[in-house]
Amino acid sequence: MILRELIRQSEAMLDEKDKDCNVAKVLFYHLAHKEPHQLYLMIDEEVDEELLKQFQDGMQRYMNGEPIQYINGKENFFSRDFIVNENVLIPRYETEELVENILYKIDDYFDDYSSIDLCDVGTGSGAIAITLALEEPKLNVVATDISEEALEVAKANASELDAQVTFYQGDMLEPLIDRQQKFDIFVSNPPYIPQDQEIESVVKDNEPHVALFGGNDGLYFYRKIFKDVRHVLKDRALLAFEMGFDQRELMSQAVEQYFPDTPYEIIKDINGKDRMLFIYYHLS
Repeated sequence: MILRELIRQSEAMLDEKDKDCNVAKVLFYHLAHKEPHQLYLMIDEEVDEELLKQFQDGMQRYMNGEPIQYINGKENFFSRDFIVNENVLIPRYETEELVENILYKIDDYFDDYSSIDLCDVGTGSGAIAITLALEEPKLNVVATDISEEALEVAKANASELDAQVTFYQGDMLEPLIDRQQKFDIFVSNPPYIPQDQEIESVVKDNEPHVALFGGNDGLYFYRKIFKDVRHVLKDRALLAFEMGFDQRELMSQAVEQYFPDTPYEIIKDINGKDRMLFIYYHLS
C-alpha cells in the first residue's frame, strides 16, 4: 500500500469514530523512526509489509481505547522524549508550565545560591525531576514514588537523558523523613481528581488510578503533605504544586490551615485556569 493512501484511509476511520485524526501520522512516523517532516518525503512510497502490520496493530490498539503515548512508549515533555507505560501517568502540558514557573522562581528566590536541594514527591515517569535537573545545573535532585514499577520507568528516563537524579521508593515523604533530608525546594504533582469525578474513559481505563484520584475532594494527598512537610524543609523553602483548575477555594483553605501567616500564590496557566500553587515558607 502507498503511504498516502494508508494515511488517508486511517484518518477517515479515526474521523468516523470521533477520534484524533493526527494519531495516524504520529503512529507511523514513530514506527518508521522518522521525523514528522520526513513523512512527506516518503508519502508516495510503498509501505514495507512488516511496518504496515505494526501500524495496523497500533491503530487497532488505539481504536480499542489505548492512549497513543502508551502504544508508542514515549511522550514529549519540555522538548525531550520520556518513556511512558501503564505504570505512570502521561506527562501533560500543564506540568510543563509548572516546571517553567519553578525555573523562574529559582532565578528570583535563589539567585545567590550556588547549590539548591530539590525533591519531587510522587515522581511517576520522572518528567519533573529529570527536566529540572537538566535545565538548572545548581539543583541537587531527589525523587520519590511509592510504586517500584514507576521508579523503574523514571530511572530508565534519567539514564536515557543523562540526568543526575537520586530515586527513593516509599510512601510520600517517608523516605525523605527516614533519611533526615532537608530541601530548599519541595515539588509535587499529587493525584488531585476527586474520587467520584467523571473523567475521560481513555484516561480512567488506562492510566494508574493511584496517580489520578485524590480522595473525596481531591485534596487528600495535599493535606497529607502539608501535615508533615516541615520535617523535610530547610528554614527557608519554596513549595510548588500542580492542582486542579477548580480547587482554588479548597486549596486556599487547606494552605491557610496548615501554613497560617505564610505567603502563597495560586498561578493561572496559559488558558487562564488556576493550575499551580506556590508556598513561600520561612521558619519564624
